[in-house]
Amino acid sequence: MSTDDSSLTLLVTANPDPRSLTHHVLERLESALRPRAVEVADLHQEQFDPRFTLADRRVYHEGGNYPPDVVREHRRLEQATDLVLVFPVYWWSMPALLKGWIDRVFVNGWAFEYSAASGLRPGLQRLTTHLLPIAGDDSGAFERHGYERALRTQIEHGIVDYCGSRRGATAFIHESEQSSSEATAESVERAVRIISGAVRAGSPRA
Repeated sequence: MSTDDSSLTLLVTANPDPRSLTHHVLERLESALRPRAVEVADLHQEQFDPRFTLADRRVYHEGGNYPPDVVREHRRLEQATDLVLVFPVYWWSMPALLKGWIDRVFVNGWAFEYSAASGLRPGLQRLTTHLLPIAGDDSGAFERHGYERALRTQIEHGIVDYCGSRRGATAFIHESEQSSSEATAESVERAVRIISGAVRAGSPRA
């Protein structure tokens, strides 16, 4: 991956509240990445349709002839060297809107190719994917119950590795609803520092 200033980082988020901590983190990360090229995909604001329809199902099996909104997302991702998913943790995973974006966009024939004859051929080797999950619970609970491991396995291994993307940094923000604004600010700055540093440096597969 190139680390020069012409590299494009695509920030994708899914939170309906523009005043949320998610959007604050997004703004802080965008600022930290400048003057590198950055594009923001706010799936709620853009009204991306996450529903995997019969048409999507047919495309999944046949490849090609992708719906126009999916093609638009493919073009965005094809321009990017780094993808950062910035999202609130809902039920120990990503919001349904973001999952629907992945369901429809990371599709057979583009993000990977699979057939009984040739098996799996990943297609996103040019891309590095970073995760910035924003969780309400504390880090101890995530460790005790295996929530972090489950989330990382689901996304890092089940999606990122499957499509051949390089694993970038994963930086959790915990206790996002705590009353101490100072503690929250420190957690946000730490996560932003980790992700922006990884984008600038380039990230080999974990």
